[in-house]
Amino acid sequence: MKVSALAENLRGSEIIKIAGEINELKRQGQNIANLTIGDYDSDIYPIPDELKQGIVDAYAANQTNYPPADGVLLLRQSVSSFLKNRLGLTYQPNEILISGGSRPLIYATYLAVVDEGDKVVFPAPSWNNNHYCDLLKAKGVMVQTKAENNFMPTADDLRPHIKGAALLALCSPLNPTGTMFHKKDLEEICDLVIAENKTRAAGDKPLYFLYDQIYSQLTFGDNQHFDPVTLRPELKDYVIFIDGASKCFAATGVRVGWGFGPEAIINNMKAIVGHMGAWAPKAEQVAMAKYIVEDAAVNTYLDKLKSRVQASLNALHNGFQQLKTEGFQVDSIAPMGAIYLTLKIDYTGKITPDGTRISNSADINFYLIKEAGIAFVPFSAFGTDDDVNWFRASVGVCTLQDIEQAIPRIKEALARLR
Repeated sequence: MKVSALAENLRGSEIIKIAGEINELKRQGQNIANLTIGDYDSDIYPIPDELKQGIVDAYAANQTNYPPADGVLLLRQSVSSFLKNRLGLTYQPNEILISGGSRPLIYATYLAVVDEGDKVVFPAPSWNNNHYCDLLKAKGVMVQTKAENNFMPTADDLRPHIKGAALLALCSPLNPTGTMFHKKDLEEICDLVIAENKTRAAGDKPLYFLYDQIYSQLTFGDNQHFDPVTLRPELKDYVIFIDGASKCFAATGVRVGWGFGPEAIINNMKAIVGHMGAWAPKAEQVAMAKYIVEDAAVNTYLDKLKSRVQASLNALHNGFQQLKTEGFQVDSIAPMGAIYLTLKIDYTGKITPDGTRISNSADINFYLIKEAGIAFVPFSAFGTDDDVNWFRASVGVCTLQDIEQAIPRIKEALARLR
């Protein structure tokens, strides 16, 4: 049966493919520590009690009709206050758009500023930019990054590719690595964007800058989140921010995201999101509007969430560093932010106990799923080559005990390779 060329050629999610393998093994009775999905187990990490009660109250008050196309005004006002108080960013409610999580906002940004054939520049690894380029038939330019720079792109990495581009898409803290921009590195990238836009003639489309900071409230230790507009205010007319409640409040299923940026772009995105019908549910919007301005409650929740997430990330990082000192071909980057740890498991070319040769990172991953009962996501799912033996570990759906118990299983499974 003939379908569209887009449907025929669109690649499915590599993470969903791995999840399918895990679910099949679980169906067979195996216990797998699933560190693949960028989500939270709501029994381990429930949403804030105040937010939960607010949602219940909003439904009881019959807040169940269509929300405004750009989001409930009270929520946009609350987001404006939240941004000002926590990030020092000044955006008015008419420069803010609410949607059902952050994905529609990312897609709407692409649709608002990228035409078929336009060049979009983004780092590898990064989340889903390659798929959004496929959807728009844009020319995606994946800029390979380096472990020595924590897989964050530098201005020197990006410089050869920026000329003539329509969009630069960056994220910090980064999914999949959990690493972040240092101030100097982001300043140099901002200066690169400013310089490129000075070369554009009047009437030309500028180089827009999509900045995904959905994990900005989840940073650890002395690591500080930076953003382009604070560092270079002259970029405000070109930066579209992606943000929301999904990650910082363990509220992935609540589906409340917010984007903000130049009013003209936000208005175009509003029309796009409206045609998709990708609104956040009204009751959840009403509840979120009340919750995010309750500073004491928000601070208490974030402190507890960050402490628990960091404990899990540290346990995995320390476990891998111990394996490294024992001579195993592994490594990890100390956690900086988000719910992710970057792991290296460099066993390509090894032979499994049943005589199978490990050819790439996907083989390593499936070996550990079957032999160690733990699952990661290879960076190849985020745009790197198959021979890059680095992986994302997402700790949101496992307990600290799950992670601690997995380390000996990993050690035993790796020791059996020859």
